[in-house]
Amino acid sequence: MKLAKGTPWLWAAAGLVLAAPQVWADDAPTAPFVTTVDKISAGDTAWMLASTALVLMMTIPGLALFYAGMVRKKNVIATALQSFTITCLVTVLWVVVGYSMAFTPGTPWLGGFSRLLLNGMVFDKAQGMISVSHVAPTIPESVLVMFQMTFAIITHLHF
Repeated sequence: MKLAKGTPWLWAAAGLVLAAPQVWADDAPTAPFVTTVDKISAGDTAWMLASTALVLMMTIPGLALFYAGMVRKKNVIATALQSFTITCLVTVLWVVVGYSMAFTPGTPWLGGFSRLLLNGMVFDKAQGMISVSHVAPTIPESVLVMFQMTFAIITHLHF
């Protein structure tokens, strides 16, 4: 069934897509915030740290050996070092600007720069305050940064 150009449902769908950022912005917080340390879950934090280690092990030796297996033996070290170099480069880029652009409010399509160089990340032991992300309010923001960084690394190694 072919619908005529400009059908009402098409205009309604376009209106929902254009209005969605404003609707979602009013429903939930979209910025990292500071909370008390007692709200942090030890189990959630331990699981995220274990998951970070697993993804990192899948990335550095796993993909390095995978790509090294696709080249001649004289190029194995160069290919493995290229994977490690990209890991280092993406780590620096993630800490400098990537996390801020991905997890802080900004435009509807791209985040802001409020966490540039992880500025504003808080851990105050004396007052018992720690910053958390709106995405995962039961784990420290620094753990979320590391966890998401491992996925930034592994996706950039596939290019």
